[in-house]
Amino acid sequence: MRELFEGKTILVTGGTGSIGSEIVRQLIPYGPKHIRVLSRDEYKQFELRQELAEHGNLRFLLGDVRDLERLGRAVEGVHIVFHAAAMKRVEACEYNPFEVVQTNVVGTQNVITAALDNGVDRVVGISTDKAVAPTGTMGATKLLAEKLMAWASFYRAEPKKTFLCVRFGNVLDSRGSVIPIFKRRIERGEPILLHDEAMRRFIMSIPKAVGLVFKAAKLARGGEIFVLKMPVITIRHLAEVLVEEYAPRVGRDPGEIEIRVTGKNPGEKLDEELMTAEERSRCLVVDDYGIIISERRAQDYQFPDQVEGFTTHENIIGKEELRALLLEEKLL
Repeated sequence: MRELFEGKTILVTGGTGSIGSEIVRQLIPYGPKHIRVLSRDEYKQFELRQELAEHGNLRFLLGDVRDLERLGRAVEGVHIVFHAAAMKRVEACEYNPFEVVQTNVVGTQNVITAALDNGVDRVVGISTDKAVAPTGTMGATKLLAEKLMAWASFYRAEPKKTFLCVRFGNVLDSRGSVIPIFKRRIERGEPILLHDEAMRRFIMSIPKAVGLVFKAAKLARGGEIFVLKMPVITIRHLAEVLVEEYAPRVGRDPGEIEIRVTGKNPGEKLDEELMTAEERSRCLVVDDYGIIISERRAQDYQFPDQVEGFTTHENIIGKEELRALLLEEKLL
């Protein structure tokens, strides 16, 4: 990793979000020349600047990935781009579909265009399991963003540039995720609202998510999608563990916190997958992650006959295992 990042100028779009800011934090020890943090929110930039004030190689840039001219300026002299800017709230995306297209699709193409025009060596796009067989606007736009990123490596033969994506499950305790929402409701003594008791999700911590991003950046040849084998939980178990463990810590009686089922939001699924059947046919499995090879390069590889471990019907952990995981990650 040090060889990849040391002395380089790196841009992180969405750099003050949960994933983007953790990318910034984990880049610092590798000694990049400059880290440019691009985001729309000046207050979040202020907070991150205060947190990392002792590091003189950070540059904070206000801007939006919808603005191609701004991106062109931001990527001048940049070697690597981590593209984490996105609209990701499922319900908000359903009710504002074209706004989501503007950010997740047009914004991604703007990042690609600016990177190609400025000779950026490597671009890593952050995606989601909701891009697999999408049923909602957010997933559909992230699928299109993946397609744009996966094929960008082949726009020009010379000089060769590497574009790739990393597909996440639910990132624990990220901004807008269910853990902080459930905690706030417990603190106020309000019911926890579940959309469906049977809903299952992949989970990963923010540091592990960024670890996969860095590993993908190092290993990619271009056009790949990287996915991590993750534990699977039921949302009901998550709610129960949080009530049992967190309520007493904030002065609430766990028996008084109701868990109420309200029904699925538009665009939501009961279960998720990390790859389609077609993608499984061109997936390499290395340790605990899968590498979906671009169709343009699939003929160069020999793939396993069967790929397992990337659906919410596999690797399901029980309530006590979930409790131990949350305690280990210091989320309780």
